[in-house]
Amino acid sequence: MDIRIRDAHPNELPALLKLYEHLHAEDETLPDAEIVAQVWDELCADPKLHCLIATVDDTPVASCILAVIPNLTRGARPYGLIENVVTHPDYRRQGIGTALLRHALALAWEHRCYKVMLLTGRKDEGVLRFYDKAGFRQGVKTGFIAYPNK
Repeated sequence: MDIRIRDAHPNELPALLKLYEHLHAEDETLPDAEIVAQVWDELCADPKLHCLIATVDDTPVASCILAVIPNLTRGARPYGLIENVVTHPDYRRQGIGTALLRHALALAWEHRCYKVMLLTGRKDEGVLRFYDKAGFRQGVKTGFIAYPNK
């Protein structure tokens, strides 16, 4: 199996959106294609945002977003945030997701991040072990999330 991990190419939006179908059982409907394309162009143009894609034989099978956020503490070193971690169900439990997250961490360290944060809403032990195996630790800090009133 030929696994490669890299920043997504601008023409890979359709493949990424296909992968995102496996991210949440239910998700909000996307806006018009023009708005989605505008968001994608913005993401691709920002050097502090990395949409990483893992491919197997040139087929995108996993992805995550790494945001490198400027910071004025910790010696003015940035911190990283990883979001939208997804692996196609046919390619899970093969080490691809772990390799993807380790690649994201290596990229964050190259950017001099002093830490990288990742949140998950999943509670099952298998998912928590997956993140632990990739280098993330539970219980170091407490996460809080706020949502807008609907």
